[in-house]
Amino acid sequence: MDRLQTLQVFVAVADAGSFAAGGRAVGLSAPSVTRGINALEARLGVRLFTRTTRRVRLTEIGGRYLEDARRILQELQAADDAVSGAAARPTGLLRINCPNEFGRIHVMPILLEYLDTYPEMRAEIVMVDRVVNIIEEGFDIAVRIGSLPSSGLSAIRVGSVRRVVCAAPDYLARHGTPTVLEDLTAHRILATTTLSANKEWRFGSDYDQVVRIHPRATVSSIAACIEAVRNGWGITRVLSYQVGADLEAGRLEAVLEAYEPPPLPIHLLHSEGRGAVAKIRTFLDLAAERLRASTILNPS
Repeated sequence: MDRLQTLQVFVAVADAGSFAAGGRAVGLSAPSVTRGINALEARLGVRLFTRTTRRVRLTEIGGRYLEDARRILQELQAADDAVSGAAARPTGLLRINCPNEFGRIHVMPILLEYLDTYPEMRAEIVMVDRVVNIIEEGFDIAVRIGSLPSSGLSAIRVGSVRRVVCAAPDYLARHGTPTVLEDLTAHRILATTTLSANKEWRFGSDYDQVVRIHPRATVSSIAACIEAVRNGWGITRVLSYQVGADLEAGRLEAVLEAYEPPPLPIHLLHSEGRGAVAKIRTFLDLAAERLRASTILNPS
């Protein structure tokens, strides 16, 4: 294993927290990866990882070495791109992960525009309402809604969303508009399994105001839930981007806004930093521009 491949293996293991998963990311077996890391540590005379039976973790000096290793690999990739022409024209397969509804409403139009702009590109977009490990599962870019844990990934903030309690104007006209949290107990609640799995709605700047809800129906499909509420069936709570067009058009009305918790940030994540290859860099540039221009995600 040459020194460049050793650096690639080291970064992959650090990102994955596992010799086996790191090996899969670079196409090597777990024993080969283990031998490569052991040889690297022997050559440097330091421990880069602490090992347990379940996971490997970077040591303090390993964390510092990781920063330098990433920079070296990114600069080398940028140099290769500049020579090969990949920096000028993206090619290949782009894999994107995002939440279901966000992908349907916001990411798909951007992706189709991107593919029209770069006909040599192909794309795979996986929409799932769970957090995936983009390194282990082989994604180039992921959309994340909410606070980000510490990681080695690069993040670009493109907007934010609120948790919105809403109903159709005709429902509110018939049943009254809730003005305090306690009023919700008198209303017909339609809940989604995504935001209401524990049958509690939390409000306030510290999420310290809790309303125990008793939904008449709980729906796994956010789109179906919104459609029922749009037709005047009851009240629901969803993320603001999911009903942004309905709120702007007056088909739905937000209530209890004074009790809303802080907005949730939206980020585009990728693992390649400033030296990202052309296919990633060009999509990030387009997506950031389009998402930041959205009045739903970035209200004035």
